[in-house]
Amino acid sequence: MNGLEVSGLTKSYGTQKVVDNLSFQVGEGEIFGLIGPNGAGKSTTMMMIMGLLKADSGTVSFDGHRYNAFDRKMRRQFGMVPQELAIYPELTAIQNLCFFGKMNGVAGRRLQDRVDYVLDLTGLTRNADHTPSTFSGGMSRRLNFGIALLHEPRFVVLDEPTVGIDPQSRSNLLDCVRKLSRDGVGILYASHYMDEVEAVCSRIAIIDGGKMLRQGTLDQLLDRSRLELRVTVGPLPDDLFAELSKIADVRCTPTGETHIHILGASETQSGGSSGPLRLVLEILEDAQIPLRAIESQITSLETLFLSLTGRTLRD
Repeated sequence: MNGLEVSGLTKSYGTQKVVDNLSFQVGEGEIFGLIGPNGAGKSTTMMMIMGLLKADSGTVSFDGHRYNAFDRKMRRQFGMVPQELAIYPELTAIQNLCFFGKMNGVAGRRLQDRVDYVLDLTGLTRNADHTPSTFSGGMSRRLNFGIALLHEPRFVVLDEPTVGIDPQSRSNLLDCVRKLSRDGVGILYASHYMDEVEAVCSRIAIIDGGKMLRQGTLDQLLDRSRLELRVTVGPLPDDLFAELSKIADVRCTPTGETHIHILGASETQSGGSSGPLRLVLEILEDAQIPLRAIESQITSLETLFLSLTGRTLRD
């Protein structure tokens, strides 16, 4: 296939497996979202794809050829926007672009044209002669983004490209991502912002503990567990809380109520057929816990994400 193919990618540090047999494909012009909690293995995966980290096993291929970081021609098919800014604060924006362009084999008139294009694309033309030390966070992010595009890569890896920036810069960067896709550039888009992923990605992968939990289009992901039901009751004894937590997402509220969230219930289940709702209701009835309400809503990507990865805080 044309594009990126990751197959069985695995990486361990000592006894800890941080990426575990990960496989996915990103087609030409496709924006593929990669989401997961902190420590899920996203950054390690991206570093292995770029050849910055050697995998223990598995392969990365591009256009049907195994990726080789030592092959300059193949390496220049890729661009990467790291989460940490990779720019020189003492150089002007145009000097940064010229430096990194030359590092990637762009020179002469082509370099001049590409620098002008990137400055215009990222809205930095008026600030071309200013140093990043005078930039806002959004301007620095835009420059960081533009550097990856100078050599006209056919595939771009984006690691949290909009973290901590103003709404205008965020809008500009998302527009740039969409334009790259229209131009046929494949994109691996890692982000914690679910609304961004929903807005720009054609397919999405959810990973945790280095493992693939789900992947597909947004409709495919949510169709698997489209309906979320919330059963509201009063305070629960600890043993009952623990029992229900094995079936559903149980949360205490400051008002003293308990919300029991059931993901993956179908409309027929809400009518009383077998399924997690019926099991929850049977447990509550046996314990003589009165119901206060039963509500349903369409599952969002964030709800699905939390149901798969949990609500435990990550470092």
